[in-house]
Amino acid sequence: MNNRELILHYLQTYEIESIFNEPLMPHLSLFHFDRGDIICSQGESSNYLYILVKGKIKVYTTSVEGKTLILSFKSPLEVLGDIEYVQEIDFINTVEAVSSVSLIGIQYRFLKKYVKNHPPFLHFLLEKVTRKFYLKSNSLSFNLLYPVEVRLASYLLSVAYDENDSLLNKEISTTSLMDIANLIGTSYRHLNRVIQHFCSNGLLERKKGIIIIKDKGGLKSFAESNIYE
Repeated sequence: MNNRELILHYLQTYEIESIFNEPLMPHLSLFHFDRGDIICSQGESSNYLYILVKGKIKVYTTSVEGKTLILSFKSPLEVLGDIEYVQEIDFINTVEAVSSVSLIGIQYRFLKKYVKNHPPFLHFLLEKVTRKFYLKSNSLSFNLLYPVEVRLASYLLSVAYDENDSLLNKEISTTSLMDIANLIGTSYRHLNRVIQHFCSNGLLERKKGIIIIKDKGGLKSFAESNIYE
């Protein structure tokens, strides 16, 4: 999308207009993704720097054995492709839209041409990259130390509510339970036990083919401020 007014609105809303210079501005584009769309895939060639300005995304990684593990959920203002831009590598994680998502995208070739030595942009990039490495150094092993109850509650809250805490999806299909088990790093059998425990405590209701969130506050008490966000 080439909506200059909307792009400028997002830049001003998040106070990042100054990180770009005038020659680069015409090369900013707006991208839209629907819930469930894959924004970028692990191992895929990276050509764009994306700035998340609306919606929520899910970041996960896949091992060589094919197992997936959720790393985090992100809301604005988040940057995708920054590490890949600096290191000149393929995407290191897969990113999926949890809600309707809008991102400002800039091709790497224009970044290198116009802001490679632009201090405001470099400072912005340094801040985002260093924070990302700091969080990643803690998240993978740290999150796995939490009980499955905490991980499941955090996951359900993250996929059910958007960045404004508005309800996105109250019902979760039970056909995805194996995927959920993989994403939060537990077994399918253990996941079912935890779901049964949540149901007996009135947090969830399990019907044929779906799980319904009944007590958001109760899930939050388990989630400990949501370890994935």
